[in-house]
Amino acid sequence: MKRILLSSVLLLAACATGEAASGGEVPVVIGYQSKTINTVTAGTLLRDRGFFEQRLAELGKKTGKTYKVTWQDYDTGAPITAQMIAGKIDIGSMGDFPLLINGSRTQKQGDEGTRMVAVTGYNVRGALNMVVVPPNSPAKTLADLNGQKVSASVGSAGHGTLVRALGDTKVTVENQQPSIGASALQSGNVAALAQFVAWPGALVYAKQAKLLYDGAALNLPTLHGTVVRNPFAQQQPDVLREFLRAQLDATKFLHAKPLEAAETVAKATGLPTEVVYLYNGPNGIATFDLSLKSVLRKALKEDVPFLKSIGNIDELDVDKFIDDKPLKDVLEPTEDLTNPASLGGDPKVASEAWFDGEQPQPVASPTALLKLVNASGKKLRAGYVPDAETGTRWFAEHAFWVQSGAELLPFTTEAAAAKRGQVLTFEQALSLAGK
Repeated sequence: MKRILLSSVLLLAACATGEAASGGEVPVVIGYQSKTINTVTAGTLLRDRGFFEQRLAELGKKTGKTYKVTWQDYDTGAPITAQMIAGKIDIGSMGDFPLLINGSRTQKQGDEGTRMVAVTGYNVRGALNMVVVPPNSPAKTLADLNGQKVSASVGSAGHGTLVRALGDTKVTVENQQPSIGASALQSGNVAALAQFVAWPGALVYAKQAKLLYDGAALNLPTLHGTVVRNPFAQQQPDVLREFLRAQLDATKFLHAKPLEAAETVAKATGLPTEVVYLYNGPNGIATFDLSLKSVLRKALKEDVPFLKSIGNIDELDVDKFIDDKPLKDVLEPTEDLTNPASLGGDPKVASEAWFDGEQPQPVASPTALLKLVNASGKKLRAGYVPDAETGTRWFAEHAFWVQSGAELLPFTTEAAAAKRGQVLTFEQALSLAGK
């Protein structure tokens, strides 16, 4: 169900979006997805910290205008696109496939259409999208789902990953919102759920699912970004500029205070802090950076033929759809793919242990994490380790482990672990680490 949250600066009189009413009030409508935590810097975290309203208040001192901000919360990007086409949402954030669908559906409007103006977060290998199955499912690979039902939000990034990864495997896709799909998975009405952040991690953390397929196996970048109605951008360039500055404020806050940011998002969404921190913490699955990097542009261009092949879009000129001029007024874009939120040490093995009643602490490697858990005698609230092949940060307790010499290697999926040796549970890995 759509939840509408209103946050106003001084005046609350309603008027059409993007046009100042009498008295100098400018309405701004933001569409976001509170639980899609790869967009929090343009959504949940941004809204909760009030960065945008603060910047608009300062802008108002210069312009003599007041700004009314309305936040509209949705489960996926599709309804945000529909509202943008109708001229009812000015700025929105969504995943790569919804972004491209947004651009395709508005391109016929020409200058009245939409433009992508920034990235929120990305994963260069595609780990933001995953497929999960019930904990007791016999499935070990996607091929084991052949002939069965899989829940996905058609047109979403999670759906795109599923279709790409299936290959010759044939499944029936049930088009469902993430929450409906999660319920269908638990009730046994579908064999698997293909979704975007943070649904896979949340279900696995709650022991309601196990990971079957890590999107990082595709090794194709996936991202979320910020899109604006071009008429609004032309009419209110200063407001768009302040939005991007506020998004940068939220991004810097997330990098400087990752745990506090995770706690903020968790409180606002009802997601466990441990799940939010998996994605948005240091070395998290999501890297937050506004820059429209060339590798991400290339990925979007390569997504277009695929989306055309499955009938989701007609055509799209990605170069025209992307407009980085407003962003260049806010920051110097970078091509660097290093996650600014780092644990330090070797990113390929750096891990993190979070004991009850304490702050998360960096650990040199997954094996070192296991040894620390054994030595501490404390209850582990959550452990975070990178997959030995893809680097995907995952819960140590829900990883599949393999012994390799003196090291114990974690993998996000059982199939990946089985290729490297005998598969061990977390408890078995702990026992071996203690010897």
